[in-house]
Amino acid sequence: MASPVPFDYSDRVLKPGYTSCLGCGEALAMRIVAQTVGPKAVYTNCTGCSEIFTSRYPTSSWSAPWIHSLFENSAAIASGVYYALKHKGKLEGQKVIAMGGDGGTADIGLQCLSGAAERGDDFLYCCWDNEAYMNTGIQRSSLTPLDASTTTSPSGKVSWGNDRPKKDMPAIMAAHNIPYVGVGSCGYYRELPRMVKKALSYEGPKYLQVHAVCPLGWRSDPARTCDLARLAFETGCYPLYEIIEGTTTPHKPPKEGWKPVQEYLKPQGRFRHLFRSADGEQRITRIQAQAAANIRKFYGDDAVPDFAKEAEKKAKEMTTAQA
Repeated sequence: MASPVPFDYSDRVLKPGYTSCLGCGEALAMRIVAQTVGPKAVYTNCTGCSEIFTSRYPTSSWSAPWIHSLFENSAAIASGVYYALKHKGKLEGQKVIAMGGDGGTADIGLQCLSGAAERGDDFLYCCWDNEAYMNTGIQRSSLTPLDASTTTSPSGKVSWGNDRPKKDMPAIMAAHNIPYVGVGSCGYYRELPRMVKKALSYEGPKYLQVHAVCPLGWRSDPARTCDLARLAFETGCYPLYEIIEGTTTPHKPPKEGWKPVQEYLKPQGRFRHLFRSADGEQRITRIQAQAAANIRKFYGDDAVPDFAKEAEKKAKEMTTAQA
């Protein structure tokens, strides 16, 4: 029997050896993005899962220049790198990539990111959206979805979990009039290289948000990471699209049609409480109504399936009854 051919990792920007959890969608997305960008780049990485599992002292999985920033200032460090390269006349062919999780992007780091976008600094910011502060204990962030149970928004007798809808971070970035905003997914990993190349074809600030399944925080099967990420889109819970120079282009709709949100919610422990009581059905109806609104926004009213329209009707009736 012939010996197996060893893998050649010599050209990898993010090399094997990092210590992410099994099925980590963030690790998958980050490896694809880094490989697409290539080694001729400076990467800034704020405190969070990706920083921890790629740089456990005294080792590093990065084969390109990489800087660990504080939780709140990955964008500010990237701005400093950009201006330093510009001042030294070394910008040609060189990319600057900033990275952070949803907490370090939409919460703690929003001010630095907004400032960099307003100034027009030329770098790509990648937000790994796993929908909570996973590295520090699964606390809710402003990108945590409605009714998800976290350690700071636990489901129980007085609450269904997180009581706020997900912040529309891509719209906030688009409001800065930057040339490129993209929303991708670790489940559609073949699309990520195209999106990265498109983003880097523009000068100025670019924003890429990638939905990254976290089996630990979502309490989901690590083997189903990509399936679950695709279900997030196929149910309308997590729209995928690009805003290029002000024009919005959505991802192609699912070939087999839109699916009920239960197919996405049920495999996740963070939503398990919604299926354990009769009252939980009303909460699922509200989430289905949100998904219907997402589908209508990007694909028009005719694209919304009948079951989703029915959920919208029920959700409106519930709201009226509570008023």
